[in-house]
Amino acid sequence: MSDAALEIARLRAALAASEARVETAEARAETAESELAQARAVVSTSEAMIKHLRLEIARLRRDQYGHSSERRARLLDQMELQLEELEAAATEDEITAEKATKTTPVAGFERRRPARKPFPEHLPRERVVIEAPTACACCGSDRIVKMGEDITETLEVIPRQWKVIQTVREKFTCRACEKISQPPAPFHATPRGWAGPNLLATILFEKFGQHQPLNRQAERYAREGVDLSLSTLADQVGTCAAALEPIHGLIRAHVLAAERLHGDDTTVPLLAKGGTRTARLWTYVRDDRPFAGGAPPAALFHFSRDREMAHPNRHLAGWQGILQADAYGGYNDLYRGDRDPGPVISALCWSHARRKFFELADIKGTVRKGKPAHDISPVALEAVAKIDALFDIERQFNGLDATSRLEARQRLSRPLVEDLHDWMRAELGTMSKHNPVAKAIGYMFRKDRWGAFTRFLEDGRVCLTNNAAERALRGVALGRKSWLFAGSERGGDRAAFMYSLIVTAKMNDIDPQAWLADVLAQLPGTTASQVPNLLPWNWRTSESSQAA
Repeated sequence: MSDAALEIARLRAALAASEARVETAEARAETAESELAQARAVVSTSEAMIKHLRLEIARLRRDQYGHSSERRARLLDQMELQLEELEAAATEDEITAEKATKTTPVAGFERRRPARKPFPEHLPRERVVIEAPTACACCGSDRIVKMGEDITETLEVIPRQWKVIQTVREKFTCRACEKISQPPAPFHATPRGWAGPNLLATILFEKFGQHQPLNRQAERYAREGVDLSLSTLADQVGTCAAALEPIHGLIRAHVLAAERLHGDDTTVPLLAKGGTRTARLWTYVRDDRPFAGGAPPAALFHFSRDREMAHPNRHLAGWQGILQADAYGGYNDLYRGDRDPGPVISALCWSHARRKFFELADIKGTVRKGKPAHDISPVALEAVAKIDALFDIERQFNGLDATSRLEARQRLSRPLVEDLHDWMRAELGTMSKHNPVAKAIGYMFRKDRWGAFTRFLEDGRVCLTNNAAERALRGVALGRKSWLFAGSERGGDRAAFMYSLIVTAKMNDIDPQAWLADVLAQLPGTTASQVPNLLPWNWRTSESSQAA
């Protein structure tokens, strides 16, 4: 055998040994990942069991010793919320472990009554006919003939109806071969599921869309004659979160594929030992409709225990584009020139800037606070008028394409912005640095922010405000008084997950509850390539959904 042949044989043996080592390493990694998922599931289940036992002990003590204080009742409510989050987390981890081991087992005003609108045509009508007279009410004659009728419509509601659907699979035996034939079992919306997709969608939307905690839902269901425990409902929330992960992943990828995003955050109370702490719910919104971009709108939410700079860096890691946000310093790392893959371009919000002047020029607000009307700052009042002129111009071409918007801004808005800049600089030179108006002006000039405020004059895609993100967070702000706090960090993450789905559906003018019900019904029998068809902007309601 020649030296070349020996060398080829040696190289082939080395390649085979290397491939064997790679396969062994991959097998070990899969085993380690499976064991880690199983360990997480065991820990989550144990935590939920411990919390459940503690709640039972607290209830027994309360029953034995009576209502010692209002604080104890509040503590029980807190424990129920914690148990709700732990149960949902345990179910979520259990499903993840199963997937990993699938190869092995305004001021007061006089109210104006609105004109009553006609009732919707699609509602069924039930005729209740009052018994007609048999004789004339005047002379008593029975020779009366119908000449018409008057109809008064009253809107009524029928209480929610519960039903149990029995899916029957008939068995047949063959007289020739004696084999038994039977249709396959239908897919459930969730593994080992007992709840239908409409019930699951109701639970999810009432909790995250209508801000009704599960304990209140359980109480209402019990009054309707259906006893569903808090633990049972929490289990379904966790199961649905795991089932809807492919939809959420596609929404996340769609949002982060945008060249321009709106970003904002709001406070969320997080249950902590001895009380609550202030956590944060972040949102990043893709909305290209103002410049006729064509891409469907969507929102992505994240939860964090605090407002540190690391969170925006993690949320937008690898993303590059224009970020419309307020002047929060936590975004500053994103704007660095040495950022990988490149700096994010800042575009600041004129609504935030206008708000600082408006607070100093709000006559009604000043009088309401007990201050004399002459405390109104004329400089702030003029600043509000100048900024409002920009908003009036912007409304004229909202919805045009980016090129048309940029041309109109250069022609109409740029002269007003340059005049506002020179006027504010002149006024700033006549004021003390402690003057509230000087601080409002300084907000726009500090740290070279003026370039970020005027970004809309350079790019027709940029909006004048960050209102898209604020609208996305409006439901959270309205719901805080209902659910009071997030029960755990995992619960906050799960809320952010569901807000991403619900708010995106609303932005696409889709009924979130109907969409969730249909998606949960179709997902089990949907292949990975068909999942994009279930996104809100692609979704078409199925016949079963319309019937429901």
